[in-house]
Amino acid sequence: MAITTTKTAFWQGFRDGLPFVLVLAPFAALFGVVATEAGLNVFETLMFSVAVVAGAAQFTAVQLLSENTPTLIVILSALAVNLRMAMYSASLAPHFGPAPVWQRALAAYVTVDQSFAVSIARFEREPDMTVQQKLAYFFGVIAPVLPNWYLFTLLGAWGGKSVPPELALDFAVPITFLAMIGPMLRSIPHVAAALVSVAGSLIFTFVPFNMGLLIAAVLAMMTGAYAELWFSKRERSDG
Repeated sequence: MAITTTKTAFWQGFRDGLPFVLVLAPFAALFGVVATEAGLNVFETLMFSVAVVAGAAQFTAVQLLSENTPTLIVILSALAVNLRMAMYSASLAPHFGPAPVWQRALAAYVTVDQSFAVSIARFEREPDMTVQQKLAYFFGVIAPVLPNWYLFTLLGAWGGKSVPPELALDFAVPITFLAMIGPMLRSIPHVAAALVSVAGSLIFTFVPFNMGLLIAAVLAMMTGAYAELWFSKRERSDG
């Protein structure tokens, strides 16, 4: 459905973001369980989700803290996992640039994998959307996601160790990322970067403190950038 008003933009975003709740709920609940098992109380666990709003970074930080990893390594690892947010922001900046500072600040807080992936795809399909329509759509996508992230983190923290292992809540983590990344693999550079990240993660599992993931991430970004540059040069030479 084509977006013609700010109101329709918000509700279309809401509908597009709603399916993510199905996998986000167990993902958030799992974080609540893991965080309390690592020693955080219910309030600390909830504030962690409210302040960070980044599931992968939160899992990384809690896991490393539970292993008595040096604080500096924990911070660097969490920042590296969240480095993709800088790329998300760079992609969204042309769309949100003219908006008031407070709207851009709020958008920065709620920029997560789901809101970015769904919104950027919509903006590419409908380039004639106004800035306010884009913001309304963006906030619509996150509207069903963020409250449920808080809620199920809280429920997971309350449940804690009472959650039976056979529920296997950790299935939500890979499913969430596969659902977001799959549709974005639309070019050879994207696919190359994804393959290198997977290979690097497996090859460097021996590196302590999960630092192999950082190595894999750097190699993947270098691969994607080089492939993009190579194809751009090829297109110019062919033209």
